[in-house]
Amino acid sequence: MNRLILVTAMFASLGLTACYQEPASTPGPTVVVPGPAGPQGATGDTGNTGNTGSTGSTGDTGQTGDTGNTGDTGQTGDTGATGDTGATGDGTTVIIEP
Repeated sequence: MNRLILVTAMFASLGLTACYQEPASTPGPTVVVPGPAGPQGATGDTGNTGNTGSTGSTGDTGQTGDTGNTGDTGQTGDTGATGDTGATGDGTTVIIEP
């Protein structure tokens, strides 16, 4: 009986290992590494310039207004009286500050 259990365990382990499959390895995240820059592309064509709009008409010039009358000249004022001449001094005094 001991051998029967041993033999059964051996066949069971053989049977299970024969069916075992390695799990499929999943690839990691894809890392994109940019390569060197390529040559510069050709310059595109210049677009067309649009049409210029029409210039509007110039308006009429208005009339010049009338000039007002020149006012009268006022009278000249009287000349004031001349003041009296002051007294002449006796001599010259010099002050020297210390």
